[in-house]
Amino acid sequence: MTQLTMVKAINEGLRQAMLDDPKVVVMGEDVGRLGGVFRVTDGLIDEFGARRVIDTPLAEAGIMGTAVGLAYRGYRPVVEIQFDGFVYPAFDQIVCQVAKLHYRTRGNVKMPITIRIPWAGGVGAAEHHSESPEAYFVHTSGLRVVAVSNPQDAHVMLRQAIASNDPVVYFEPKRLYHAKGEVDLGASLADAPPLHVARVMREGTDVTLITYGGQVKTAMDAAAAAEDEGTSIEVIDLRSISPVDYATIDASVRKTGRVVVTHEAAREAGVGAELIASITERCFNHLESAPVRVTGHDIPYPPAKIEHHHIPDLDRVLDGVDRALDRPNSLTGLTDQSMPEPGRGAALNGGAL
Repeated sequence: MTQLTMVKAINEGLRQAMLDDPKVVVMGEDVGRLGGVFRVTDGLIDEFGARRVIDTPLAEAGIMGTAVGLAYRGYRPVVEIQFDGFVYPAFDQIVCQVAKLHYRTRGNVKMPITIRIPWAGGVGAAEHHSESPEAYFVHTSGLRVVAVSNPQDAHVMLRQAIASNDPVVYFEPKRLYHAKGEVDLGASLADAPPLHVARVMREGTDVTLITYGGQVKTAMDAAAAAEDEGTSIEVIDLRSISPVDYATIDASVRKTGRVVVTHEAAREAGVGAELIASITERCFNHLESAPVRVTGHDIPYPPAKIEHHHIPDLDRVLDGVDRALDRPNSLTGLTDQSMPEPGRGAALNGGAL
């Protein structure tokens, strides 16, 4: 095991995939000589050359269209979209071609394309550089959509995505790029959890807290804080947001009877809405209270100075837990007897959405 940042773990995942299969090519804006704006592809062009690490024009539709052509010819393109909000010009190619061609050709054509997207906020950037567009792709049949939360998963899940014959949209939380963790660079993909399987990060008995990507750390911090107050939270990292591992979720919700979903993306028609609808259909008789969403706000991404009000933090997540447990919260009001401990005050103003 080696201590690596998420950036380096992804870099090593790309390197290993390219060593394993000469048909793997990396392409995107500034991925070659510069090594990517986040240095995720640093050094790959020196090792594999400009025919496999391809600097492209600033044209996302053209990048994706080229990847479709390469996939037709048996290659496994790994496309980097430089920032989350830059994916929209490529949306037509992803939805109309990448997601459809296997079905359209009755299985004769595969689209083994991995679309890497540096994703979400928390890095002090502006709109188009801090967005959470995952719901668009979750809604699109024919795509796998995954979101990583730690360096080990970032490394292994990228290799699994590249090896998959399905197109995979692979979200990388920018605010965790420099977070370090243990990574097994020699991990066998055959021994790794499948790409679509969720992970119970922390077991609990009172509330199930479901999330993915950068919010996993926030959820774990919330669970640790709640434990000090006598509340046991079970934290689930979805890892895959399409398809969703409902078997793991169902088992947890049937145990706890209460559920909170948190994500950074906007509330309206977000991933949380679908999760809660499906959980309600599957586990209705086990629920002790209404499920709760704690999300970003339904606004364009805010300026950097106030983005901390947009991204759900520990206090807002704990306020959502209070709602699920039918405790006084920011929506019902707090009595003098139920005022929060120091550090919990932000829940009074932030609240759960």
